[in-house]
Amino acid sequence: MLRVGNASGFYGDRQAAFREMVAGGPLDVLTGDYLAELTMLILARDRLKDPGLGYARTFVRQLEESLGLALERGVRIVVNAGGLNPARLAEVVGETAGKLGLGVKVGHVVGDDLLGRAEELGLPPGLLAANAYLGAFGIAECLRGGAQVVVTGRVTDAALVAGPAIAHFDWGPADLDALAGAVVAGHVLECGAQATGGNFAFFAEHDVRRPGFPIAELYADGSSVITKHPGTGGAVTAETVTAQLLYETGPARYAGPDVTARLDTVRLKQQGPDRVRISGVRGEAPPPTLKVGLNRLGGWRNEVTFVLTGLEIEAKAALVREQLTAALDPAPAEVKWTLARTDHADAATEQTASALLHLAVRDTDQRLVGKALSAAVVELGLASYPGFHLAGLPGPGTPYGVFEAAHVPATEVAHTAVLPDGSTRAIAPAPQCREPAEAEQPPLPEELAAGPTRRAPLGLVAGARSGDKGGDANLGVWARSEPGWRWLAHTLTVERLKELLPEIAELKVSRQLLPNLRAVNFTVTGLLGRGVAAQERFDPQAKALGEWLRARPVELPEAVLAADPEPLDDEEEARP
Repeated sequence: MLRVGNASGFYGDRQAAFREMVAGGPLDVLTGDYLAELTMLILARDRLKDPGLGYARTFVRQLEESLGLALERGVRIVVNAGGLNPARLAEVVGETAGKLGLGVKVGHVVGDDLLGRAEELGLPPGLLAANAYLGAFGIAECLRGGAQVVVTGRVTDAALVAGPAIAHFDWGPADLDALAGAVVAGHVLECGAQATGGNFAFFAEHDVRRPGFPIAELYADGSSVITKHPGTGGAVTAETVTAQLLYETGPARYAGPDVTARLDTVRLKQQGPDRVRISGVRGEAPPPTLKVGLNRLGGWRNEVTFVLTGLEIEAKAALVREQLTAALDPAPAEVKWTLARTDHADAATEQTASALLHLAVRDTDQRLVGKALSAAVVELGLASYPGFHLAGLPGPGTPYGVFEAAHVPATEVAHTAVLPDGSTRAIAPAPQCREPAEAEQPPLPEELAAGPTRRAPLGLVAGARSGDKGGDANLGVWARSEPGWRWLAHTLTVERLKELLPEIAELKVSRQLLPNLRAVNFTVTGLLGRGVAAQERFDPQAKALGEWLRARPVELPEAVLAADPEPLDDEEEARP
């Protein structure tokens, strides 16, 4: 058995988590994930200012606090904090150890950075960063070479867990089911406390004031148990694990560089308090291409929020819109107004009597969104609607980024492990590849018998978690009981989802049934425009899309409302 923990789900996660995880109980490996799509843009801008940067500097401070104890306890550390400069971070790790009076063997993984070959590979011009999502075998080679700390750039998030498992169990590329199981465990761990009660739909049922970080106990067949250190906050339940499994996934075939994991084969079982077993995961050959994350500057943006109080909210909004439309000449390329009716009738406070009118502008010319906007807004100070004031003054304009995904043949990427002794190992692409076809939808469960209903929020009987993948949103919904599943699978269709969430009515939406999890997973194409860095939407990462859905009233069967939450079925064979 291999115990792999996580201590970071994003760049900026809990500073003390590394120390807490090393000190909190037995571990073999501690991982940290730092590289969201937005983070790569932040690191690219760091590298523009200083070519020696481009890595997650917070990791260095975490290492200072935990490296000594990790070496003492034999805990190996695997992180993707190298970002755009893993070789430099590997040097910094050695320098940091030296300052602490410690000796450490450091390996790192390179080959993901394709910026210098963008034109050759047919990638678009004007990029700040172009990074292939590498797999787990480079990490495994570093560990086999004796590394106590492994630093990578852009690898798949799950590779941080799969790599140690490959090294420990001596798996090869043909061990597809075992690899798929490790990828699923890695996906559960990659977002840290989201697997232990953080951001959980039914948060009020647990103490989530300071959730612990997750641990996967991995076994040779690829199965695992998700848990956490004793005495830490939060909870590990089949539902907290389900929520994370649904997060930022879509089709049943979850493709990666080492294996395509079949999410429709995942089975969960609550083994005891804070212990959830994952088993049954099937793997298929990976695709012949690697995903490449492309980051570029899109232009300049600015925003301002007008506070509208009391009567005639719509008329006040119309007046200021008309005034600014006339004043902004020439107008920015993109102008977006949003009126949030946060006001209440006969309110007890001025704040609750107020609505918010938000203006966001974008252009490639900073002047059109900076000084021109600021001056036009300020000049309205005594010449607009009654009660005119702002939530804050607009600034000079800030640059925004755009994330896109491309794919290149895996054979074009020089995935390389750099061992602690300085020698290198070339990592070959997967020997067998297969383009993932769309999985057949499983048959629907038996429909719930007709009976009395009550109009109530969907969230009384179903949980949800949502997030972003570039410009698309992912929305996973699960039922808490078997009657709830029989109702949900038949009721929450693509058409019904669009009715409940009018904002997505004109967008392409796909649905995947996952009966083993009593879940439906939706992908909403294009909801987030050009991605989180472009900030084109309120809630630009769709983090609360699921909570909006759960708040929507629907006709709920009384039989579903009366059903208590039930354990998931853990039959040895996955349901069809």
